[in-house]
Amino acid sequence: MKIFLTYLVIMTLITYMLYLIDKKRSKKAGARRISEKVLLLFSLLGGALGGYLAMIMWHHKTKHWYFVLINVLGIVAYTVIVYYMIKGSI
Repeated sequence: MKIFLTYLVIMTLITYMLYLIDKKRSKKAGARRISEKVLLLFSLLGGALGGYLAMIMWHHKTKHWYFVLINVLGIVAYTVIVYYMIKGSI
């Protein structure tokens, strides 16, 4: 349980930073961006909360419905998993 929670915290921080870096690069002409696939992958692999927070705080990728969907569904899924882990069912 502790390992999984640590994993989620680390993935949340990494994903948040990736979204922030991509937002900063989006404002610089010719800067190499982080691909949407990478951002979505990190969100799916446990960083959905970080991705969603970065979207809201930095207004990044908010017009792409699939970013909102993936991050919200990820938050719900990982919340359910943690809930059942705490409850002892998993």
